[in-house]
Amino acid sequence: MIPNTSTCREDRNRARLATEIDALREMLGVPRPESDANVVGPETPHPDGDDGHIETALDVLSRLFGLTAFERATLLLCAAVELDGGMARAVRKQSGAGAGGEVTFALALALLPEPHWSALPPSAPLRRWQLVELGPATSLVAAPLRIDERILHFLLGVRGADERLLGLLKPIATAGNPADSRRAVAEQVIGFWNASIPAAEWPLIELNGPDPEALREVAAQAAAALSINAVLLASADIPAAATERDALSVLVQREAALSRAAILIEFDSDWPAGRAWATAAFVDSLAAPVILLSPESLRLRTVNPTFRLAVDALTAEEQRALWERALGDAVGKLDGELDQALQQFRLDTRGIRAGGAQVRASLERDRNAAGILWRSCRSQSRARLEDLAQRIRPRADWSRLVLPDSQTTLLRQIALQMRQRSRVYADWGFEKLCSRGLGINALFAGPSGTGKTMAAEVLARELDLDLYRIDLSQVVSKYIGETEKNLHRVFDAAEDGGAILLFDEADALFGKRSEVKDSHDRYANIEVSYLLQRMEEYRGIAILTTNQKDALDRSFLRRLRFIVTFPFPDAEQRVRIWRGIFPGETPTAGLDIKRLAQLNIAGGNIRNIALNAAFLAADRGGPVRHDEIRRAAHHEYGKLDKTLSERELRGWP
Repeated sequence: MIPNTSTCREDRNRARLATEIDALREMLGVPRPESDANVVGPETPHPDGDDGHIETALDVLSRLFGLTAFERATLLLCAAVELDGGMARAVRKQSGAGAGGEVTFALALALLPEPHWSALPPSAPLRRWQLVELGPATSLVAAPLRIDERILHFLLGVRGADERLLGLLKPIATAGNPADSRRAVAEQVIGFWNASIPAAEWPLIELNGPDPEALREVAAQAAAALSINAVLLASADIPAAATERDALSVLVQREAALSRAAILIEFDSDWPAGRAWATAAFVDSLAAPVILLSPESLRLRTVNPTFRLAVDALTAEEQRALWERALGDAVGKLDGELDQALQQFRLDTRGIRAGGAQVRASLERDRNAAGILWRSCRSQSRARLEDLAQRIRPRADWSRLVLPDSQTTLLRQIALQMRQRSRVYADWGFEKLCSRGLGINALFAGPSGTGKTMAAEVLARELDLDLYRIDLSQVVSKYIGETEKNLHRVFDAAEDGGAILLFDEADALFGKRSEVKDSHDRYANIEVSYLLQRMEEYRGIAILTTNQKDALDRSFLRRLRFIVTFPFPDAEQRVRIWRGIFPGETPTAGLDIKRLAQLNIAGGNIRNIALNAAFLAADRGGPVRHDEIRRAAHHEYGKLDKTLSERELRGWP
């Protein structure tokens, strides 16, 4: 039988620790009673028959933190009183042990070899790295000393991180088989590290990219190649206060040394740039391999040179390979759905793995689960966008959309181009001629209630995509740069699923601002240009809505691919709206649709009147009649600051 190497190493480490404690006992003249229970255990012969010389945990601590012989012996004495009852009793008998019978610097200076006062200051290794804890006392030398719990566990070979860092430092494991583009970046990181190892100075490495999971994967792969671990720290957990920051730095750096780990500091788009100085100070304090993970370049002013590497989104081929690994045997059961999903969705690594697991589980329950991959992709792509925009569940279809034929044709063109974009752009080569992205941007212009949002719902239902509404009046900020930052977050979050983005209230941002009169106009133009740029680059459908098309500058309108004008409905269109406004289950009695269409209002107002009339009829306990509609119409007109005219009510029963 082959011995367990790890277990043998741990046993030999403990045996050597016991031997060193015995040597310390002998040096101090402390007899070892036969009845003492030694939790370390006696030394056992090496299975190979030699002396089994290894670097013990105490050796590692001495090397990592630069302990002198006296400091090493002091640390060993503190460990001995925790592990050996005889040593603890012997310490209590010593005159310099203090009132509580603990180890003190006074005792160590009196009894241990090669004593020196320079081991006592806070800057010395024992206290600097918190290897020992100094208790309260009237003097430094009389203060009780206890070995830190994490250090004691390390000496014994017990695995586990410092409990003060639980929830702060998270181990990151390698996923295996990274994509070629990711492996190439990891090899660059390894190259930087290998070049720095002889000089013992770790360079600061920054990985930038839109996929947080990919950044972690690259960093973990690089660390694993050098046989070191990777631990993750969120930038939000770095304290701003210098005292707290320094304390965390010591613990993190100590843990990285004990665990032989690289420190990954992760930033997100909400990272407060105003704390850059604090973050830079924290990073500079870490004498360990450090990798910063951020969507964009941080530009921290650090002492160490920074190497920035981009981790781009997966290529289509890499996406396919990752999906095939995640789906396994289920790929053959999807009947070509993977090709369709790859054209629409660009999930990150975590989303693909979760989506693959979801599809496999669904196929185990229902072998004929048509569309399961598409639905899974939609579900996985929602996570980042849910907190930034309002998801609208599309209920309307083409039959409910009442518009002139020209407008309906334009909307169908949008749906058609979205469905055929892969063929035209990729297969037919048009993407080589397009410099502004492969998505579709559009402007829906018209009075309130004319069907702009409903048209977006129809497109979402037709294309089986999510629809998100973003109120531009809430996105626009008076602070310079904040509007662009808000828009950046929305578009980045939407990229995974190519959802339909409906930017409502475009008038809050757009306007005739090409003539710069003051600094506010200049920044407003920058905001508009940024929005249009992102709309052009977005791979889905981005729609702006406005009630005042004439207020928009012509130069902005030229950059929009589709402009759909939603006219106020005429009498014939209002008839069509009224005919379809009540669900088939709603009881009605004696309604004259042509008379109802005399109400000169838009479709949205008609819907409100119909709904309010239905509640009035339900309360009365009968079908909807002209009387309830008249009462509901008076209420709706009041909201519009209008009055029902006799002409509109002419001929009503």
